[in-house]
Amino acid sequence: MRSLVLGTLLAASLTVGAHADAFCGFFVAGSNEKLTNNASQVAILREGRRIALTMSNTYQGPPQNFAMVVPVPVVLKKEDVKTLPLDVFAHIDALTAPRLVEYWEQDPCAPSDEEKDDSLGGLAAPTTAVPAKPKGGSHGVTIEAHFAIGEYEILVLSAKESNGLETWLREHGYTLPSGAAAALAPYVRSQMKFFVAKVDITKVKRDEHGTVKLSPLRMTYAADEVRLPVRLGLLNAEAKQDLVVYLLDPHSRFEVANYPNVFVPTNLEVLELVKKSFASFYAELFDATLAQKQGKAVVTEYAWQTSSCDPCPTPPLQPADLATLGASDKADGKQTVGPTWASWVVTRLHARYDRATLADDLVFRSASPIVGGRASYRGTQADTGAKPSAANNFQARYIVRNYWKGASSCAAPRWGRWGGPPGGIEPEPVAAQGLATAARGNISLRSVVRSAVPSLKLPGMATPKHQK
Repeated sequence: MRSLVLGTLLAASLTVGAHADAFCGFFVAGSNEKLTNNASQVAILREGRRIALTMSNTYQGPPQNFAMVVPVPVVLKKEDVKTLPLDVFAHIDALTAPRLVEYWEQDPCAPSDEEKDDSLGGLAAPTTAVPAKPKGGSHGVTIEAHFAIGEYEILVLSAKESNGLETWLREHGYTLPSGAAAALAPYVRSQMKFFVAKVDITKVKRDEHGTVKLSPLRMTYAADEVRLPVRLGLLNAEAKQDLVVYLLDPHSRFEVANYPNVFVPTNLEVLELVKKSFASFYAELFDATLAQKQGKAVVTEYAWQTSSCDPCPTPPLQPADLATLGASDKADGKQTVGPTWASWVVTRLHARYDRATLADDLVFRSASPIVGGRASYRGTQADTGAKPSAANNFQARYIVRNYWKGASSCAAPRWGRWGGPPGGIEPEPVAAQGLATAARGNISLRSVVRSAVPSLKLPGMATPKHQK
């Protein structure tokens, strides 16, 4: 017997007309062992009513064949579904991830150079055969589409009632966990379809920890509203679920409409030891930010024009990146990839949740531009939050400052001038990645954050005194 285990496979839900259509998903295992999936990345690219959804998940579990089941609002055709390279999220993750920069205080008695201005900016140009259909009774279940792509055999099902869908799945060798049929019922009543992607385990890769790497799937729809369900994926959740959503639009950033939005504190000066465990430091800061809303919030970590970055852990997105994530040559009759690609905005939203915090589907909406995580190159106190702006230039940015340790040999030393290391090349920014599995509980924010952050009750630290 195969066990049907609800995982945290997440996708966008789209509302068409008066129906609150949604995606959500679960894994279908090839044994009675449980599958676990605690981290998900989703990219949602919107051009008018056209939505291109890309989802990537990993799981740990038995080596048998298994499947993913995702409620979808319409019947998908083969041309609507694409498999993408395993590293499709690598570029956008590195670009939008929290970053750590390092500055050195310059010789206070050296001749003055033109001071660098990084207070604004941000808009400059950058550097198979189809397998046989499964057999069994219908029970009100109809196979609307059937095709193969990559390591997936795809079925698109419709169902008249959730009990019939459960019976159909059982007759095809799957058993559902307690409560699954009831959880499926709202989607059946909304006349959702069910995208079933059966995985041939012999065609996928595992890492050294036994984690399966599935080819990301991109699905394209026309829809009026963007949602991200978490309800169904939480049915069997046993641990915190980590979700990063990248939303791309030719004009605007996004936020959630039905939960509080919070901005992670940025422009914080931190001690040098943070360099050794930056991901763990940021995980603690993120958790503290989320705790302000008892975990019932979504955190904005990045909102920026796609054509630039400052500082850049990796080169900015290019038109080819947008095309891979589903951007068309034209949308709503206007050119979007090509001459105007620089106007696109990428928003990074981050949630970490369980059944007690995010129990409702996430609803997204457009939001006005913001700026934050800029300036402070000269050592002046910078804002640690987000402010309204004419363009989106917000990032989670943290600073290690190496204060001048020598004595001043002139009558009027000029302190607070910052740049690269003396006689060297300024290091590249470091991105905090792998946050879902970053070690937690080993770093005290009070002991490493030099900046005062009243919202997190961090008092800050005095800066080192200069020698005379």
